[in-house]
Amino acid sequence: MSVPLYQAKAEMFRTLGHPARIRVLELLQHGPRPVRDLLAEIEIEASNLSQQLAVLRRAGIVTSYRDGPLVMYSLSTPDIADLLAVGRRILGQLLTDRDELLVELRARNE
Repeated sequence: MSVPLYQAKAEMFRTLGHPARIRVLELLQHGPRPVRDLLAEIEIEASNLSQQLAVLRRAGIVTSYRDGPLVMYSLSTPDIADLLAVGRRILGQLLTDRDELLVELRARNE
């Protein structure tokens, strides 16, 4: 029995719902990176990064390959970078709306 589309989408968003995973994806949107570079940019333990990369890899969001001694990671599709950009725009709109509400609330209290 196949999983309903809405359930598959929810699982994908749950997979994305970790700050370290989002940071990894942000870094990878500029091209493949070795694990050591990711580790230098993300302030978490190596074992935790490895665990987060494994979650992303199992979900098919990132791919990995060997380049000599380095394990390289990349986004599985450029659409992931597009999704991050849309997320930034939505977040910007939500925060702008909150700022506008805050200004309106302060104006009404005066």
